[in-house]
Amino acid sequence: MSFQNPVFIPGPTNMPESIRKACDMPTIDHRSPLFGQILHPARANVQKVLKSDSADVFIFPSTGTGGWETAITNTLSAGDTVLAARNGMFSHRWIDMCQRHGLDVQIVETPWGQGLPADRYAEALAADKSHKIKAVLATHNETATGVKSNIAAVRAALDAASHPALLMVDGVSSIGSMDFRFDEWGVDIAVTGSQKGFMLPAGLAILGFSAKARTATKTATLPRTFFDVNDMAKGYDNSAFPYTPPVGLMNGLLLASDMLLREGLDNVFARHTRIASGIRAAVHGWGLELCAARPDLYSDTVSAIKTPAGFDATSIVNHAASAYGVAFGTGLGEVAGKVFRIGHLGSMTDVMALSGIATAEMCMVDLGLDIKLGSGVAAAQDHYRRTTGQALQVAA
Repeated sequence: MSFQNPVFIPGPTNMPESIRKACDMPTIDHRSPLFGQILHPARANVQKVLKSDSADVFIFPSTGTGGWETAITNTLSAGDTVLAARNGMFSHRWIDMCQRHGLDVQIVETPWGQGLPADRYAEALAADKSHKIKAVLATHNETATGVKSNIAAVRAALDAASHPALLMVDGVSSIGSMDFRFDEWGVDIAVTGSQKGFMLPAGLAILGFSAKARTATKTATLPRTFFDVNDMAKGYDNSAFPYTPPVGLMNGLLLASDMLLREGLDNVFARHTRIASGIRAAVHGWGLELCAARPDLYSDTVSAIKTPAGFDATSIVNHAASAYGVAFGTGLGEVAGKVFRIGHLGSMTDVMALSGIATAEMCMVDLGLDIKLGSGVAAAQDHYRRTTGQALQVAA
C-alpha cells in the first residue's frame, strides 16, 4: 500500500494534515484547566453537528462499538426487550451485542439492500400494549450495504403508537457526513465514532443523550464501569474525565468539528451528495448495480457495488491493494464476495473520488470483467463538470 494514495474504505477515512497535526501534541496535565479548553468546546461543537440544542454529549476512549455498549448498558436492564431490524452486518452486530448482554431482542429480519422497515416497526410497537419494548434500535446508514434509512419514519412509528421506548440510532457512518437531526427526529441516543465523518483516527466513541435517556440511566441495571455516563458527567463538571483522557484525539476532535462547522453542515452534506452521485454515475457507466435497492436508499458515504454472479468481488479489493496500492472495502456477511465497497466520506473531493473510480475500473478490466476502460471515469467526470459550481471543499 502507498501512504501517498487516498483510501476508499468507509472508515477510517482520510485525514486532513491539519487534523493529524492537531492530534500530535505535547503532553499536558489532563487535570489542569488547559484540558477544559479542549473538552468543553469539542462537546459543544459535536452537539451542533448533531443539530441539537439539548443533547448531552459524551466522548469515550473507544470506537463506535463501545458507543453501542454505552447506549445499552446505561439505559437498559437484563431481560429488557428491544426492537431491531437486521438489514446488514452492523445492525446484526448491535443485535448480537444486545443478546450477549441478556436483552430480549425482537428482530425484524429485512433483506440486505433494503432500509429499516418503519411499517413493520409500527406494527410491532402498536401491538406492544404493555410497553414491554424499552428501546428501538435503528441503523441510520448500514455501512455494509450502502443503505441509508429514514429515521424520521421510525420516530413517526413510535409517536403513532404513543410508545415510550427509547430511540437509539447508530450514526457511525453518517454523522458528520450526512444530514442528522437529533432534535427534529426525536432521537434519544445517537452513536458515532471519530474515524469517519470527523476525519480522525479511530479511538473515540461519541454519543448524544436526550434528557429522557439520561433519566433512564437512573434505573438501568446492566453493569457498566468504564462506559458509565454518570461518572463521565461528574468528570466533565470538573473539566476532566473519570480516568485519563485521550488528549490528542480530543484536540483533533475540536479542530475537526470546527472545520465541519466552518464549512457549514449543509455544505458538508451537499459535498458528500455530489461526490457520491459521481460514484453512482460511474457504477451506471460500468453497467453494474448498487446493493441498495432503490435511489432513496442510496448512501452518500459508502457505495456497495454488486459484481456479476459467479465473480468474486473480493478479488477487486485484493488486486487494487497489490497492483495499485489503493484500499477499497470488501463485502461483509451475506454480501461477502458479492460486492466491493467504495467509501466516499470525510475528507474527500471529486478529484480524489476520480482516482478511486479510475483504480476500481482498472482492476475490473485487469480481472476480465466486461467493462470498457474509461466508461465509469467519463460518467463521473461528466457529473462533476456539470456540477462544478457546487464544488465544496473541506475547510482549511
